[in-house]
Amino acid sequence: MPIITIYQGASGEGQELAESVAQALGYRCVGREVLVEASRRYGIPEAKLNEIVEKGPHWWERLLQDLRPYRVALQAMLCDLGQDGKLVYHGHMGHELLSGIGHVLKVLLTAPIEFRVEQVRARQNLADAAARHYIEEVDKARSRRLMAMFGVDWRDANRYDLVLNMGKMSREGAKRVIIETAKLDEYQPTAASNQAFNDLSLGSRVLATLFASPYARGSALEVYAKGGEVQVKGRVELGLEYEVLNVVKSVPGVNKVTPELYSVPPEGYLGP
Repeated sequence: MPIITIYQGASGEGQELAESVAQALGYRCVGREVLVEASRRYGIPEAKLNEIVEKGPHWWERLLQDLRPYRVALQAMLCDLGQDGKLVYHGHMGHELLSGIGHVLKVLLTAPIEFRVEQVRARQNLADAAARHYIEEVDKARSRRLMAMFGVDWRDANRYDLVLNMGKMSREGAKRVIIETAKLDEYQPTAASNQAFNDLSLGSRVLATLFASPYARGSALEVYAKGGEVQVKGRVELGLEYEVLNVVKSVPGVNKVTPELYSVPPEGYLGP
């Protein structure tokens, strides 16, 4: 059975549906708590992580900071949780964090604006105008966030495998559709999809560990993992090449490291 990600805009029953699907399948259901665990594991301030994930930076702010450490930490954390495949993730980035993995079923929940307004009114005790404004602002923030972190628009239906109109479908009906879709051969793990997942997991863990290390802070590094072999490429501060390689070798699952590093002296180092 596949890993399942469920994404919904401001309103609706995304979390409740995810929990229902997970219970029916005997899966673990996770959401926002992934942020907290990622911040602890990879040394990223939780407040900063929440700010970026919840609000999303404006384009001028993106010129001043590198969002990769936050994206990679979340990706590494989600991969760790999905190692056994029995995972339902409800959130706003799961479908992109696990993009390209064949045994991930990516679900988008949608609904007409009138339906969404009514749900927000009921959930947050808002007037119609306030509920509509809330939806518009949250959707804008999430659009900025995903564009900043992945360069994609969350409203693009081609980013998902299954799009469900919750304005017409009940939660029970949506659960049944998701579960039946998850049984299709197209979404079952294969040797190739498992290898792709393991490579993504190892590569993201190595990169997240590097970002958390003082030896690689501000480095311009890329990591490629395949079958336990890791290639690390990029620029490091002069004299820290050995320490950077030791950080990579310390990550569980790394069997071989191929470095392609070049160094510059601290005075010529262009870190953030």
